[in-house]
Amino acid sequence: MKKSVSKIALVILIASLLLLVSCKPKPGAGETPLDTVAALQQVKTGTQGVELQLIQDSPPSILYDQSDLIALVEVKNKGSYDLKAQDCFVHVTGFDRNIISGSFFGPRSCAEGVGLLEGKNLYNTEGSSNILEFESSINLPLQVPDYNPTLNFLSCYHYHTIANPSVCVDPLFYQVSAEQKTCRPKDVAMAGGQGGPVGVSYVGVDMVGNRAIFEINIRNMGTGRVLSPFANINNCGQASIDYQDLDRVQYNVEMTGGGKVNCKPQDGFVRLSNGQGKVICTFDIPGSSAFETPLLIDLDYSYTDSFQKSVRIVKTPQ
Repeated sequence: MKKSVSKIALVILIASLLLLVSCKPKPGAGETPLDTVAALQQVKTGTQGVELQLIQDSPPSILYDQSDLIALVEVKNKGSYDLKAQDCFVHVTGFDRNIISGSFFGPRSCAEGVGLLEGKNLYNTEGSSNILEFESSINLPLQVPDYNPTLNFLSCYHYHTIANPSVCVDPLFYQVSAEQKTCRPKDVAMAGGQGGPVGVSYVGVDMVGNRAIFEINIRNMGTGRVLSPFANINNCGQASIDYQDLDRVQYNVEMTGGGKVNCKPQDGFVRLSNGQGKVICTFDIPGSSAFETPLLIDLDYSYTDSFQKSVRIVKTPQ
């Protein structure tokens, strides 16, 4: 009798669980699943771009001069912009070319062998990677017992950051109105980046009559150096960068609900000082009602970053 009761209770429990699962609300036709929302948020945020790291023990810290010097460099695109072959290069510097030669000379495309190094997207929220092999024979002079260079692995790449802060504008902000307003103009803080090492950190919002004024603060959020989008990234490891190319970001700002755009600096470039810069844009707002609209900000720039690895090359015993 007890066994029959247990079986009945088990059947009731299973039926109840199935009923709960079947009654769980599903996303409607216009709704986005929560995991997709989280993935979209991850793709649109972050302060990383291209990152380099050595595969473990490659090159080793100590090696003999009769061995080949081999460095396996993993290139990761951890931002949200796809890199073509001509958009990103890896250079190795910091050594005497008379001692170390081979493929350590010259730049190597980050997308070598793969054609495209994808950034973060909805289907790959971590971004893609590639492995480059640098190889060299060693020619240690006869009277030199060892050689201790610090290898500098340098990435130089062209990148875009897209920011879309939602702002409220109100042509009658300082006037008495019987209309119930849907929003109030206020400043927008933007922490966490927008999928690149350069991003928008803050947008100040103000209204003067029917004109909206936006103070767009741009910041270097990474660990490297910002370069002009026209800098020679193919040769940035071997040649000096022109001063005019340092810390310059090209920008474009649009607003779907606004009229004529007027931004300063007027040449479309902002120079960063201590890693920060500012763009002031004004828009003529049509109508008489308050509304929210995305501010479309496109930042175009190049970027360089590096890390070092010390090696010791020892004369092979005779």
